[in-house]
Amino acid sequence: MNKISRRDFLKLGAITASALALSACRPIRQSMLRNRQGETVSATEGELPLEDFLALQRLTYGPKLDERRHFQKLGLASWLEEQLAYDEIDDWQCNLRLRNLPTLSMDANELEAISNKLFDNVDRKTVPSELRQATLIRQIYSKKQLYELMVEFWSDHFNIYTEKGDCYYLKTVDDREVIRKNALGYFKDLLWASAHSPAMLVYLDNQANVKGRPNENYARELLELHSLGINGGYSQQDVMELARCLTGWGVKEHFWKGEFEFKQEHHDHGDKTLLGIHIPAQGIQEAEKIIELLAIHPATARHISSKLIRFFIGETTPASLLENSTQVFLQTRGHIPSVLKVILLEGLSSVIPKYKRPVHYLVSASRILDAETDTLAFPAILQRMGQIPFGWPTPDGYPDSSTYWQGNLMPRWQFSFEFIRGKIPDTKTGLGALVDDLGTTEPTRILDWMATLLLGAPLVPGARDSLIQAIQQAGADDKEIIPVAVAALLAAPAFQWR
Repeated sequence: MNKISRRDFLKLGAITASALALSACRPIRQSMLRNRQGETVSATEGELPLEDFLALQRLTYGPKLDERRHFQKLGLASWLEEQLAYDEIDDWQCNLRLRNLPTLSMDANELEAISNKLFDNVDRKTVPSELRQATLIRQIYSKKQLYELMVEFWSDHFNIYTEKGDCYYLKTVDDREVIRKNALGYFKDLLWASAHSPAMLVYLDNQANVKGRPNENYARELLELHSLGINGGYSQQDVMELARCLTGWGVKEHFWKGEFEFKQEHHDHGDKTLLGIHIPAQGIQEAEKIIELLAIHPATARHISSKLIRFFIGETTPASLLENSTQVFLQTRGHIPSVLKVILLEGLSSVIPKYKRPVHYLVSASRILDAETDTLAFPAILQRMGQIPFGWPTPDGYPDSSTYWQGNLMPRWQFSFEFIRGKIPDTKTGLGALVDDLGTTEPTRILDWMATLLLGAPLVPGARDSLIQAIQQAGADDKEIIPVAVAALLAAPAFQWR
């Protein structure tokens, strides 16, 4: 990100100070206007009933104007059905933006080959950089917003750190074949695919898990994080026995490098007992049978349901919602869309405010303000904010906790200032077009409009007028009032939460 001048820094300081004083948006106004045809329209176009705006905040990476209109037309239940049938959504415009990222469709052997420069050393940057770029492009531009949110959810649940070993290129295959292929399918298929994923096996050291010298890393996380949960009723002995079942599960190191491989000679062929179940020696089938059992276990159903509720509804889990979603998980044998329907249809009316994680903050600003970007500059910005895609080192994934992310505000403030001023490389907002479409030059009306887009409703007049006054006192001329005010809205507490 470009350095800012001392004058601009002082202006940014004055703006962010005024932004911090902004209150949350006021209740939705009931006043109406007449358009040229005499039809009644809402006073501020894009204004939704507060519960609808809050719902869309959780179901998208920031609701664009056309999405708000579409949501109002369909209603929650029909909109949800449409999003869950993501294969039927025409996403050609987003796909067009991905056309220059060839590594997304390559297999592991091809990715290793283009990364291995022989005498010029190994290129560990190109493949993960394209994956991060594609991830952000999809989050900003895809019409499959619920699907992309689920991709993010599962990417954290089955977290893989691209800086470890060969994960720098293996994660691209994992993202395509494990996460994206199964994000809205059955949990069993997702767990199965992850267990056979070379990226996961390398990340959690299972290629070092051999008879006589078992490595428990993957076995432990498979039970604690991926399925049963930390309170799922397993023991240390279960971890050790599962590690024995997983001996020999590894990755090819020669000829079609990066593919899954079961090595009989490295497998512990003795009988095992896991979760009270006797497991006779059956080679690769030992762990596969356990994976199938774990996928539909009651503790898994509860663990996954609880995490989904936390992700979409809030950090306090309503007991009835958890019970209902857990039962649907068990009844449908882990059908993810069915579980989501229960959580979203029953839970969205009582969402608990959540602090935006850095990715959601940056992407929501880009979406709502119709940004045009190749996203190449965003990973460095997100790194300063603390959440670069696929950059969390430990297996638990980026925290889904408001408390964890509150703080480190300066990178967010600087982003809002540089973003609006067009100082981020190859990135510009659609602010000008949005204002032009409104058809007025009156600052108070424009600011009402922008607050409605970003916060869900206009500011109370006192807060709005104080903001304009603070901007003028900071030395902004008339042309700068609206851009600087929008930067202040992006820096305001109300936009940090969803």
